[in-house]
Amino acid sequence: MDSSDHQHAVGARTRQARIAAGLSLRAAARHLGVSPATLSAIENGRTGVSLSRLQGLAALLGTTASWLIGEHAAPTPGAPRPEVRRDTGPEPDRDPRRGWREFPPLDIDPVLAAAIDSFVETGYHGATMRSIARRAGMSVPGVYHHYHDKQQLLVRALDLTMEELHWRVGAARREAGPGRARVALVVEALALFHTHRRELAFIGASEMRSLTEENRRRITSSRDALQYLLDEDIDAAVRKGNPVTGRDRIAGRAIATMCTSLPQWFRPDGPATPEQIAAHYADFALGLLGMHDSEPGGHGPTG
Repeated sequence: MDSSDHQHAVGARTRQARIAAGLSLRAAARHLGVSPATLSAIENGRTGVSLSRLQGLAALLGTTASWLIGEHAAPTPGAPRPEVRRDTGPEPDRDPRRGWREFPPLDIDPVLAAAIDSFVETGYHGATMRSIARRAGMSVPGVYHHYHDKQQLLVRALDLTMEELHWRVGAARREAGPGRARVALVVEALALFHTHRRELAFIGASEMRSLTEENRRRITSSRDALQYLLDEDIDAAVRKGNPVTGRDRIAGRAIATMCTSLPQWFRPDGPATPEQIAAHYADFALGLLGMHDSEPGGHGPTG
């Protein structure tokens, strides 16, 4: 493996461990004492990492330096990790119980913002680095200074999507114990993301085929992890009254698809707000699972 391949492998493992640890790029960078751009460059294999920084990353992410550089097949489980404040957005003093329902503007660089707009408007294959540069108000060499190709921009957009979905769903799940209330909150979180972050969600639904095989496998694995969380919550809720059946598993896929299809038709100037749609979708999900009357007095879908 040459040095470039090694950097990409270390970067991919760093990103995998950070997401598994529930840390945003910004929170991890703050704790390490580097800029988010530097940590992003490490994760994307665009810069190397010193031994001391590698050890700091391992301690922060609850793994080992040897796993990050590929010497072990799996991270060491249960490694202690220092206390780190997880980001719920740019306002650290916000109510953490409401944070996952709030959608401040994305804090992203102008090149990535231009790429997202281009991918939505013309599709991945219709966009070029030149058209992205023009939209960002930059020179083409200036764009290449930040991103080495269009694939990297697509991957960054999808990573941003998955990072935000994982922390929002995780925060929603922590508001309720196993049962119908948790299912409703997870569906609410999914529906809110797919309406408030319609552009990112649209790219996630339409451009997976444009990823390289390696990137597609990684993003698919992250998406599957979210589906498994929803399946787990549905199973826990159903088991309170009935045995889990194949129908419940199919219902879980239908509920997820119901949410991921929102960018295809939702419009900000339409008759319903994201919050109204999310409340209805949580209600639809409980109805599909036959749970409306399973926990009288329980937590409502927008609780």
